[in-house]
Amino acid sequence: MNLTKKAIDAFTPKGGWDVRWDNDVKGLGLRIYPSGRKSFIFRYTSRSRKKKTITIGPYGAFTLHKAREIAQRMRVEVSQGHDPLAAKQAERDAVPVSDLAERYLTEHAEVKKKPKSVRMDRANLKNHILPHFGSMKVREVSRDDVSKLHHKMRDTPYQANRVLALISKMFNLAEKWGLRPDFTNPCRHIEHYAEKKADRYLSKDEFSRLAAVLNEAKATRTEPPSVITAIRLLILTGARLNEILTAKWDYVDYEHSCLRLPDSKTGAKVVFLPPLAIEVLRDTERLADNPHIITGRNPGSHLVNLEKAWRRIRKLAELEDVRLHDLRHSFASIAAGQGISLTMIGALLGHSQPQTTARYAHLASDPLREATNQIGQQISDAMKP
Repeated sequence: MNLTKKAIDAFTPKGGWDVRWDNDVKGLGLRIYPSGRKSFIFRYTSRSRKKKTITIGPYGAFTLHKAREIAQRMRVEVSQGHDPLAAKQAERDAVPVSDLAERYLTEHAEVKKKPKSVRMDRANLKNHILPHFGSMKVREVSRDDVSKLHHKMRDTPYQANRVLALISKMFNLAEKWGLRPDFTNPCRHIEHYAEKKADRYLSKDEFSRLAAVLNEAKATRTEPPSVITAIRLLILTGARLNEILTAKWDYVDYEHSCLRLPDSKTGAKVVFLPPLAIEVLRDTERLADNPHIITGRNPGSHLVNLEKAWRRIRKLAELEDVRLHDLRHSFASIAAGQGISLTMIGALLGHSQPQTTARYAHLASDPLREATNQIGQQISDAMKP
């Protein structure tokens, strides 16, 4: 029949499957329920030759004109081989970003990453990613959505890049898990912000001042012995802070002068100990009820926070711009200054990627320059008349 607003308003239910089909758009119908409720539907034949019916929406919320527009668009989609009902079902079953985040944490991060990295991921999800994407579906997230979040965090480029990397990993897994089509990661072609590496290296005079403060703190007991030991080991080994804080006496191999760490940021690792570090360890009290070298306040625990003590010590040494991690940088800078290869420095520091060690390449220029000058002088002397 020729559906009109007047006719639709006048329709009364006849019971059963009561549909009034439209003459203007083939497949469009108005279904009248026994309760009197009316709703627009669209009926079509799929590619599998099955008759399918999809609900457009209730009359009132949808006008006849709007229903005809939607039905006509669906007719075009069907003619192009698409299935509107299947698409609607897929949309209804689409996974929200919040579910992807939870699956990422439980099936990937907590299984393959270090606890500290998992905590960082949780914080970035809670503070940045989930508030931005809200209840969006995984399939809906576009490059523009990600780009807006990245741009919003432009004042903190390091944090912005870490968030971008996390989103990229999540959506790579979404493709692997079949939640998005392949090669549709929305992070593609979004460039990272430039990050300024604020590396700080201690000079010979600064090392001397720091040593004097540590000796004074030990003599006067103004700092706990575990704090003094931890800082000295950081200086002498170039190890990461967490590697020293969590080290146990069982890891110490006096015969080969090293710490054998069963786990670290890059897996199992050997930290070599120079003679002075061995002296530090032999001078450190070993508690019978605590397996850790750097003991904490609680029985059996290791020291957790070294920052407060370090701020006090560096202030006395007039090194207030020096971070604990800069002790590791200083270890590497001395190695580079001695002409030790970047490959060897990377091995000593436990770097898994060569580019991580490459930041120290410029520090090796001084001994090379000195060697070049010596060679040049010899050649010059030989070529003199």
